[in-house]
Parts: sequence; C-alpha cells; structure tokens
Amino acid sequence: MLKIIQGDITKVKNVDAIVNAANQTLLGGGGVDGAIHRAAGKELLKECRQLGGCKTGQAKLTKAYNLPCRYIIHTVGPVWQGGGKNEAELLASCYRESLKLAAQHGIRKIAFPSIATGVYHFPVDKAAQIACAEASGYIQEHPDDFDLIEWVLFDERTYAAYDNCVNKSVQEK
Repeated sequence: MLKIIQGDITKVKNVDAIVNAANQTLLGGGGVDGAIHRAAGKELLKECRQLGGCKTGQAKLTKAYNLPCRYIIHTVGPVWQGGGKNEAELLASCYRESLKLAAQHGIRKIAFPSIATGVYHFPVDKAAQIACAEASGYIQEHPDDFDLIEWVLFDERTYAAYDNCVNKSVQEK
C-alpha cells in the first residue's frame, strides 16, 4: 500500500489523484507546483482562482484537467524556519488533510511529492519521517480507505530518505 518511485509526478498514471505542494495563493509557482500547473493547463489556474487560496497545513481539491489522473489535491507546506515555529505539525497536517480529503472524494490511489522540501527548505529526512508516520497512522485508523499511497520523488537524495522511512514502516507491520 505504501510505495515510492523516482520520477515526475505529472506523468504518474496509476493514481486517482496527485498532491500538489502548492503555495498559499494556489496560482502556481516554482518546483512541483509550477510543473503541475503547466502540465494540467490553463483550466487549472481558472479553477484555483475560485478557491480563494489555502492556509498552511490545509488542503483543497480541483480537477486534474490535462494530467493522467482525475484530481489534484493542493496542500501548502510550512516554510522551514529552524523547527521552532510549529513546522513539523503543519507538515503533518498537510498529509492528514490531504488523505482525509481524498477519502471523502473516493480517491483510492494517491501520489504525493516531498512536501515543503524544495524552496520551503524543510529538511528532507525530517519531512520523510513525518510523511511516513502520517500515512502509516492514517492507514491504521482507516485500513479500507486506500489501495495505494505513493511518493513520487524527483531526485536520488529525496528518494533515499523516503525509501528508508517507507521500508521501516512496512517492516513494522
């Protein structure tokens, strides 16, 4: 049920939804956010303008338009400020709220990027631990909600951090 792959999240075909590591405006940006907006097309921007933004740690859903899935769940990760500004809890909330929103819409297969580890500078190892803990915890509480929760990771360093956590998570079960 938990899986990691290295690649481009905009090209993943085996999921119902992908998660966008968005900024608070939801109007596109750099990194994953910009790539998702470019791949989805102009209709995504039009729908996002209607949503009124998104607070850090929250999540909102849109159609996926030109992407090979049905939905995009947009979540806003915290900017890393050294760890003393509730960053870990806000990142955990991104995962909880995204999974909750997915389950409410019947999404059974979901792909996440590494939220907040790009331009928001959240340490990758800490982010991976939080991501795995939240996904594992959600599965334990709601074992029938998902068929697949995967992370699509862009580079080798991020892949290695998540690989370590996902393997530990799977072995503990």
